[in-house]
Amino acid sequence: MPVGIPPLGGPLGRSRSRISASGLTTFLRCKRQWFLGSKVGISGPLRPSQVIGIVLEDALCGLMMQRPTVLLESLSELKEWMHSLIPKAAQEALDAGKELWDEGIWYEPGTSWDDVEIESFTARLENGLMLLFEEVELCYKEKGGPYLDLMRAGESPFTIPSPSWGDEPYFPVPDKVRNHSMRSWAIPEQAMQWQTIGSPISWNEALEIARPWTKDPRVHQPQRLFHPERWAAGELDLVLRWDGQTRLVDIKSGDPSSKFAESLQHQLRFYAWLWHETHDGECIDGLEGWYLDGPHRIVYDAPQAEEYTLMTSEFFAINSEMQKMGSGPAAMPVLPSEACDGEAAGCHWCSLARDEEGNWFGEELLSGITSLREVPLTTPSEPLSKIPVRVSVQGKFTGAWGPLPNHFGEPVLGAMLVAGGAQITVEESEPGSYPLLHDQPNGEIVILDALPGVWRGAPRLYVDSRTRILPVAEAAKEFEQTSTPLSQRSTRIGLLRTRANVEGVILSVRKRSGVRLDAKPWTMLNVHLWDGNSVVEVASFGSSITGQMEALRPGQILKLLAAEIGWRAGLPQLRIDTRKTRLQVKD
Repeated sequence: MPVGIPPLGGPLGRSRSRISASGLTTFLRCKRQWFLGSKVGISGPLRPSQVIGIVLEDALCGLMMQRPTVLLESLSELKEWMHSLIPKAAQEALDAGKELWDEGIWYEPGTSWDDVEIESFTARLENGLMLLFEEVELCYKEKGGPYLDLMRAGESPFTIPSPSWGDEPYFPVPDKVRNHSMRSWAIPEQAMQWQTIGSPISWNEALEIARPWTKDPRVHQPQRLFHPERWAAGELDLVLRWDGQTRLVDIKSGDPSSKFAESLQHQLRFYAWLWHETHDGECIDGLEGWYLDGPHRIVYDAPQAEEYTLMTSEFFAINSEMQKMGSGPAAMPVLPSEACDGEAAGCHWCSLARDEEGNWFGEELLSGITSLREVPLTTPSEPLSKIPVRVSVQGKFTGAWGPLPNHFGEPVLGAMLVAGGAQITVEESEPGSYPLLHDQPNGEIVILDALPGVWRGAPRLYVDSRTRILPVAEAAKEFEQTSTPLSQRSTRIGLLRTRANVEGVILSVRKRSGVRLDAKPWTMLNVHLWDGNSVVEVASFGSSITGQMEALRPGQILKLLAAEIGWRAGLPQLRIDTRKTRLQVKD
């Protein structure tokens, strides 16, 4: 199967605790770039190339899903027919890109979607089809390959067939699709007409058989592979399977001279490993990158069977290192020894540094946003570094619930903790971050290294992989020989800090929207606030996103009073409560 069922739900089926192909390649290029971009979530300004890559890939996949309505007599007729579809596909891609571009908030200076030419879209789609035609022609010469008779008999050799516009799409979670059983995607005039068994292969059949599995643009749900143990996931572009072998293909809108090109081999290697892990140990036969600005077909050797076990250890170790990075508000800048040199593809914030004498390095992007290097705080604001990180509390569990949706719509486990006359909800910070929450002992316990926060005005404790839950007697014995006994480590529930008063310069603003598994829309706005020494994410969701927030821009000074303290991947995430949080903005 080219896709799997999302194991943890959520708006996008994504998790900052899972390693992905893009996360792996970023981490291998620059660890601090990965930390700031993927874990802290800070971004740079939007560039046309980012949008072009998304819409061009969707347009090419859409063209590959087309099925001719007449019998084609030659390869030239096939090419002529498919080329006739390009102008419409290019225009639709250009329009879709304009829509995505207009949803942006912060743009790279001097860039505009008006500078994007439709001719470049047309040329790259033609190049992508040239690579497809090579597969179709080879399939025709090999008389359809091993699956011709099976497909002529009306059967598919694959659990999930290659999608086409005339067939029903495959939804990983069909029970979340509204009226799924009542809908029909059939297009009668595009129904496939197979030749009789024993007849020479037709060009229509060669196209049908050689068509790769592609991400289906009709499917709003994640079309990813998910590792059985949930710590890795990846989304393929194309899977070629017509010749009895399995080749994984990644589509790139540029050319192999890009600074990012060296990451392709690592990306494809990760996909090969993930396929092996999710397909009962099946080994991949080939890895390819298709560059549309060319065209260029870059081929890599597939991993040998004995390499997969080593890759499991390698990727698990990298993911473990990722999850251990950072605690509390992220330091920015760092010492030059902790920063990167800014030379790797995608590096910008990760090169920002300041030495012990106060000299700054790698500050080009920062200088384009603000001239400030320290942010003077006004009452009652505190430095971002003062946001409480982890606490320990004592009490008794009185009930358990879940999994139920959290702030992000992800299913998490929860329980109630009672101490004296007070009670508080305890919840996983992310799905699967503390799977033993319901398996705790009766009686007095202590929760060590929990994350304090608030949800809908009520205090809440979040637990993750760094949290420990022990009987009080066992914890007291563990700390009796230390300088800080258990009695001094614990915080009373009523004294937990769940809100913060902060201010700083806005370094980045990003608004995203989409649909959940059940096709319901979601919207999220992220702002990254910097006080000269630390950076923290500020998030707002759905109806809490006000016009004032949408008007925020990098370089402004934002003051937040009574922002909710939340957590994401073990790092603080301040959240806007429209009833209690006040925003003050200065240019």
